[in-house]
Amino acid sequence: MDTTVTAPRAEVLRDRYRSRLPERLRELTGPVEGTVDLPSHIVWSGRTSYSLDRPKSRMTLYRTVLAEGQSEDMVALLHHRLLVEQWPVLRRLVSPSIREVWEDAFPELLRTAPADTAAA
Repeated sequence: MDTTVTAPRAEVLRDRYRSRLPERLRELTGPVEGTVDLPSHIVWSGRTSYSLDRPKSRMTLYRTVLAEGQSEDMVALLHHRLLVEQWPVLRRLVSPSIREVWEDAFPELLRTAPADTAAA
């Protein structure tokens, strides 16, 4: 009988996302305009090119990088100002694990969320 105790899946995911966080939001110095082409280790099929000038495209890019990117991808592809501006909507599009990890690490993101969704 295996007596190894495994962590619940949600905690494993939170640990994985926590390990990818920058120390400070200001470290996110990615582009704020133009087109971003994601590398294959982030998006391995389907759409790979996103326009930062189109809100839906930008939101999809950020959602994808938050879910699949490594720490160096966060810094290179995300911009702190755009993340904060989009967070009130973006927080509802990402998984609960991603949302919890980012909001725990960066309380300033919670201040951008509408009062009725901050606890959601």
